Amino acid sequence: MALAPITVQPTPSPEQTRTNARANIIFAVGVFLLLALAWKLSKELEIIYVSALFAVVLMPIVVKITKLNIRGWHPSRPVAIVALIAAVALALTLFFTIGLPPVLRDIKSFSDDLPQKLPLIVAKIKKVPMADKIGIDSIAARAENAAAATASYLFSSLPLWLSHVFDLLTAAFLCIYFMLEGEHAYEFFLSLFSFDSRRRLDATLKKAELKMSKWLLGQGLLMLILGICSVIVFGILHVRYFVLLGVLMGILNIIPIAGGVITIILAAGVAALDSWPKMFGVLIFYAIYINIENAVLTPRIMKSSVDLMGLTVLVALLIGTALAGIVGALVAVPTAALITVLLDEYAVQRDSHA
Repeated sequence: MALAPITVQPTPSPEQTRTNARANIIFAVGVFLLLALAWKLSKELEIIYVSALFAVVLMPIVVKITKLNIRGWHPSRPVAIVALIAAVALALTLFFTIGLPPVLRDIKSFSDDLPQKLPLIVAKIKKVPMADKIGIDSIAARAENAAAATASYLFSSLPLWLSHVFDLLTAAFLCIYFMLEGEHAYEFFLSLFSFDSRRRLDATLKKAELKMSKWLLGQGLLMLILGICSVIVFGILHVRYFVLLGVLMGILNIIPIAGGVITIILAAGVAALDSWPKMFGVLIFYAIYINIENAVLTPRIMKSSVDLMGLTVLVALLIGTALAGIVGALVAVPTAALITVLLDEYAVQRDSHA
C-alpha cells in the first residue's frame, strides 16, 4: 500500500509575516473606527434605517398605484408617491382632528375620576374571599400613585414629543427618497457580492420584503378592525372612556394573546364599576370577536404572509422598545421578519430526507 505524499507548506518569509501583521492591524483599526462612527451617528443611522424600512413596507402600495389603469393612463412612480403621501396626510389629519381629542379627553377624565373610583374598587375587591390576605389597601395606594404619575407624564411630556418633529420630518423625506431612488442603492449593495451570492441574496431579500409588508399591513388592518369594533360596542354599552379603551384594544392587539388579555381585563373592570351586565357585555363581545378573527379575518387577511410566532413578536417588541423606545417598537416586528427570513435561508440546517 503506497503512502500518500506529504505536502510541506512553505514557511512564510519575514517580509510576508510583517505584511500580514500590518494588514490585520489595519483591518482591526478600520473595524474599530467604523464601530466608533456608528456609535457617534447612532441617532442618524436609526433615522435612516426606519426610513428605509418604511419605504420597503410602502413600496408594494406604490407599485399597485402605478398599475392602475385610468382610461389608458398609468400613474408614474412620483405620482403614485404623491397620492400615497396625500392619503397618509388625510388620515393623520382626520386622526388628530377627530380621533385624538376624545382619547385625550378620556385620559383626563380617567385621571380625574380615579381618586373617587378607587375606594369603590377596593370595597368591591374586599368582598372577594381571601382578598384581605394580599394587602389590597397598599396595592390600591400604589395603583393610584402610578395612574396619577402616568397621566401627569402623558401631558407633561407632550412638548418633549413635539421636539422630535424635525426627526419625523427628516425620516419622512428620507422615506420618499428611498421610494424614488432606493432601487439604485439596492443594486449598488448587491454589486458588493459575487454573482452567485448576489442572486441568492436578492431572492432572500425580496422574500423578506414581501413578508415584512404583508405582515405589517395585515396586522395593521386587524388592529384597525378591532379598535373600531371596540369603540362602537363599548359606546353602545355606555362603558366609561370607551374611546380610550377601544384605541388601547386596537393598539395592543399587536402583542399576541397578552395584549388582548390585558385590554379586555381593563375594559371589563371599567365596565364592572357601573354594572355587572356591562361587564358581561364586554366579555361576550370579545369572545365573539376573537372567534370571528381567528376563523375568518386572520385566514383572509394574513393568508399571503409568512406567519411569525407569537413569541417572536413579543421578544422583538421588548428588544425594540428597550433599544429605541416607541420608534424601536414600530420597527421591531418588520426587523424580526427580516431576520427570520435571513436565518431561514442562511443558518437553518434542513434534513434533506425530511
